[in-house]
Formats: sequence, C-alpha cells, structure tokens
Amino acid sequence: MGTGYTETQLRAAVADAVRAPSLHNTQPWRFRLRDGGIEVSVDPARRLPATDPSGWGTRVSGGAALFNLRLSLAVAGTPATVRLRPYPADPDVLARLVPELPRRPTPTEQGLYAAIGRRFSNRAPFWPDPVPAEARWRLGEAARAEQCWLELVIGVSAVNAFAEIARSAHRVLERDPAYRAERADWVRTEPAPDGVPARAGGPQSEPQDLLPSRGFGGLDRAPGRDFEPEPLVAVLGAAGNTVVDQVLAGQALQRVLLTATDAGLAVSMLSQPIEVSGAREALRLSLGRFGTPQMVMRIGYGQPGVATPRRSVDEVLDVAVAPG
Repeated sequence: MGTGYTETQLRAAVADAVRAPSLHNTQPWRFRLRDGGIEVSVDPARRLPATDPSGWGTRVSGGAALFNLRLSLAVAGTPATVRLRPYPADPDVLARLVPELPRRPTPTEQGLYAAIGRRFSNRAPFWPDPVPAEARWRLGEAARAEQCWLELVIGVSAVNAFAEIARSAHRVLERDPAYRAERADWVRTEPAPDGVPARAGGPQSEPQDLLPSRGFGGLDRAPGRDFEPEPLVAVLGAAGNTVVDQVLAGQALQRVLLTATDAGLAVSMLSQPIEVSGAREALRLSLGRFGTPQMVMRIGYGQPGVATPRRSVDEVLDVAVAPG
C-alpha cells in the first residue's frame, strides 16, 4: 500500500465529486491534497447569505461531493478512511480521506458510480406510475448505510399535510426580497459553469400545484402537464443538526440520489421546509421522528432530467502538496 494519494488520483476523483448537487448549483466546495490525504472543504465565498445563512446547505452539498469522492476512489481500487471535521481550528475543512488497503470495488459501488453521470435533478412533472416497494426499500437502505434515515410520506392526508408545510415555508421565503434577488442571480440564460440554466429550471408554477417550486425561470408547461396529484415524498433526516450531522446527511442524500438513478427513478429536491426553522420543526413533529430533517425529495418516474454545468477540476483545487 502506498503512503498516500497522488495528485493524479485526486484529480480523477474530484472530476466525479463535482457532479454532486448543491443549492442553486453554487458548487460550494474545494479539494486539496495534503500529506498524502485528500481534504474536502466548503468554499465560504459561494455560500448563499439569504438562502443559506447558517451554512447548512454548503455543508450538505459538501457531504454529497464527499460521497462521490469516496465512491470514485473505491471504484478505482483505492478506498478511503474518512475523518470528519479533522481540524477543530479550521471548521471549513469537512473531511480528510486517507488510503485504506487496495481492494476490488463491490457491485453496489460499481452500480452507484455508474449513476453519477446520469443523476440530474428533475423539476418537471412525473408520470403517474407508482414507485414499487422494492425500490422504496432500496432508498431507505441507502440512507441507513450513511447513518441517516429516510421517511416516506404516504397517503393523501399525509401528503396534503406535508404540502401545507411546504407551501407555508415557501411563502415565508418569498416575502424576503434578498432571497428572491439571490435566486435570480443564479439563474443562467447564457452558458456558464455554475448556476441553474433556465431550461433546467422546470416549468413555471401554477395555482393548482400541490407542492411549491423554486421558480428558476422555467418555461410555461404544455397543456395537461400538471404535476402528479399524489407525489411520493421522502424526508431525509440525521440524528441531530450539528456540522457532522449535516455532512453525514449530504453523504446519505447523494447515496439515495444515486440509488434512485440506478433504479431508473427521477428526483427533485424541495429544501424550502428545511430552510424555515418553524416549518422544519413542524415537519419533524408530523413524522414523529427523533433527529432533524435535512432534505425533502419528490421521487417518481419521468423524462430524463437536464444536466446542469460544472466548474472545471482546476477551478476547485487548492495548491496540491506532494505527500510528505
């Protein structure tokens, strides 16, 4: 076994890591090779002060990128041991990865890795086909594998109760001019390496919609293309709401998303009930769960999602230092 990762391994893994999702596609992460270990950090310059004042979103996004990084290294035969929050004096560093003994990747790792390039948020209406029980079980197992939980909101009354919480949170957020302006700043009508292209923003919301949409300037929907009346809603949660819990939730989120992609499912994320503290607590109480909800997803079958752009590997790397 080598004494550490090389810059070549770092660059290959980061090319996969940056495919993770992030609020408004801000891509708030940085990567560095130091003393043979790979460090994953948040990029404070890319935090959203109006949408994400606590930094929750940057840490969940960083955790999602960390999961892709772990998966990439494992499939390359160089799996990692991960230490979260390795430097108390440097809270922006979320994780440090050092090599384990080389081994062959598992079939599960290979399947999830193959889904990285096919995972896109899908903000369009889904088809009415129900998600089968076996796929629902796989999604729950994916969350548990990363020390988190996934609660499915099932039944008309439960979905309607969730929808009211989500719409209430959406109304609170939309009353903030800074929030609306920040969202508009990240909508892209011209080619760009970040942000949400208007063509990927989903259709414009309409009064009959059950769940709120973020409003990234999408096109008017075609006649008859309403959103599903009883969507499958999944709430991802962690044991608490510390920085480590949020990074764990980001890893679980990405594992769930890749598991869904591998199963042929489409997913869109609804973070409004998480961004408003009162709505988040109402959601937790409605589920009867201990811990803290960290993300909400709408899951189903639909047309392939639209890819969003990513910055180059060079743009997210700090100066690499050769292993000591």
